[in-house]
Amino acid sequence: MKAIFDERQWKHQPRHFMANGAILPNPEQAERIERLLTGAREAGCSVEPPQDAGPGPIAALHSPEYLTFLKNIHTRWKRIEGAGAEVIPNIHPASRTDSYPKSAVGQAGFHQADTACPIAEGTWEAAYWSAQSAITGADLILTGETSAYALARPPGHHAFGDLAGGFCFLNNSGIAAERLRGQGLRPAILDVDVHHGNGTQGIFYRRSDVLTVSIHADPERFYPFFWGQAHERGAGDGLGYNLNLPLPRGTGDDAYLATLDTALERVRAFGADVVVVALGLDAYIGDPFKGLAVTRAGFARIGARIAGLGLPCLFVQEGGYICDDLGANLTAVLTGYQDAAGRG
Repeated sequence: MKAIFDERQWKHQPRHFMANGAILPNPEQAERIERLLTGAREAGCSVEPPQDAGPGPIAALHSPEYLTFLKNIHTRWKRIEGAGAEVIPNIHPASRTDSYPKSAVGQAGFHQADTACPIAEGTWEAAYWSAQSAITGADLILTGETSAYALARPPGHHAFGDLAGGFCFLNNSGIAAERLRGQGLRPAILDVDVHHGNGTQGIFYRRSDVLTVSIHADPERFYPFFWGQAHERGAGDGLGYNLNLPLPRGTGDDAYLATLDTALERVRAFGADVVVVALGLDAYIGDPFKGLAVTRAGFARIGARIAGLGLPCLFVQEGGYICDDLGANLTAVLTGYQDAAGRG
């Protein structure tokens, strides 16, 4: 299996985020890259840089207004007297239809859902190349590879079409799925991150050409709080094309795998001919967010079950934070997949 990663993804170095009223070190550290690269190589992956497909595939999902904001906001922010080193909002509109301000502070509030997506000097460049890694992964599938892994960091599944959030700026998994759809395939996005993929759901919620399925810790008392309940099934043309499978906190391997079987059956019912796996490794029992309790052996079983679909598969990295077993958990998923698929 080929792994895609660009060195410019190191440039995003977030310092802070706020949780429970406290300013804390940001968990989405660049150190994740080294651990994930090690895990990918241990699974037999060859690591290659992405091609630059340009802004088109990104703009297929994200508004030009939002992309302009991401490119320019840090430069504008530095002009504010007394501003902090990172763009972090302190006010938000009541709805997406409220007026769009000219001020950098106001636009930050409009385009950043929370305080967990600080924008610093290298954020846009890193996010751009993270998305290009996912796009190149999709192109590998389009040119005949049966599987690929995109080390997309910063991650993406909390990013809506015009809104960052939860460490995410560009929706890498969604961008990859749209790339595949645009070439005539019928993609399903399977999100196994511990957090609900609210941005992905929001982007495709009224569409029937991309299936979105998310397995995650119950959001009633867990981020992202406002999205991810089972009754959210899509709307308009997309009604019935979104499936949320929230799990109780602390759910372990066997219950998780039973839920995954339900998710995979929906992928089959959709008639997907390719699957994009939004690969969060933060469902791990030892992950700092402590939402679910999947073990390393459980991750290998997840990979094997996904291989059972018999479909081309693009793994796009989402969460999974600094712990001793982060790289080993990635190895487990990719090895479990490859062993069950009987192919590289």
